[in-house]
Amino acid sequence: MVFQDKNKYDSKKYRLVVRRTNARILCQIIYSTLTGDRVLCSAESDELRAHGLTAGLTNYSSAYATGLLIARRLLKQVGLSGDYKGQEKVDGEYYNSSDNQEGDRRPFKALLDVGINRTTTGARCFGVLKGAVDGGVDVPHNNKRFPGYVRAQVEVVTNKRGKSTGEAEKSEAQYNAAVHRDRIMGVHVTKYMNEMKKEDPEKFKRHFKRWSATLDKAKCKTCEDLYKKVHAAIRANPDRVKKAGNKKPTRKVIQKGYELVQQDSKNRKWLRHHRINLEERNARIAAKFAAAQAALG
Repeated sequence: MVFQDKNKYDSKKYRLVVRRTNARILCQIIYSTLTGDRVLCSAESDELRAHGLTAGLTNYSSAYATGLLIARRLLKQVGLSGDYKGQEKVDGEYYNSSDNQEGDRRPFKALLDVGINRTTTGARCFGVLKGAVDGGVDVPHNNKRFPGYVRAQVEVVTNKRGKSTGEAEKSEAQYNAAVHRDRIMGVHVTKYMNEMKKEDPEKFKRHFKRWSATLDKAKCKTCEDLYKKVHAAIRANPDRVKKAGNKKPTRKVIQKGYELVQQDSKNRKWLRHHRINLEERNARIAAKFAAAQAALG
């Protein structure tokens, strides 16, 4: 994945790195050098809070939105956001910028890097991939690992008694883009929420408290309407929002000297050892020897 052809010496080969934790989804555009990897752009599912999504930050729909976010942020950073707008209408169909070149400049190409994630059909890492390609980044892929794809199967033909006739029928592989589109737009979440709300309202309040607050704040009835607003907000402004820090931090010095102890406004203390030069170190050692000799009399 990082191997480069000899006729392309010193040209960067980019990777779309996708990693998933229990709390968020991480995406980075990385290229390798002789001294290590370099990160060109990054995005996290936590940043979707700034675009109106505060719940379900690890599902397939959020993975798609995170991929869309890093794609639009990257293209804006390299100056290709105007040339490659991607697939603005989410339909689940196959799309790639390499097949739809819109300007004189070639699309930004990156290879998918999933690490040790399992590449099963419908995995969330492929949701990031779909969001990135719909955002305008060229990532070589096909539809075989997206939700809605059914592999070709061979079935044994049986007679009325259920015994094999020795013949076999083969069904062709199929891809249903509507199934993938529903997964991207969170239709499965809305369906599960409605079922639980009818069966057990108390359980619904416990499990979907944040979802209800998110939908009410966005003035949306379904997750599909919410994700449409999130996608539009990402395309409007994919820049990273810096968190506002404490403008007036309170820091007190509890102990001065070589072992500096400080305390903040929340009564948290920490120790900082300051480096000293050779003369100060020798003077400190001499003072310890003098104190030891004085104690011995």
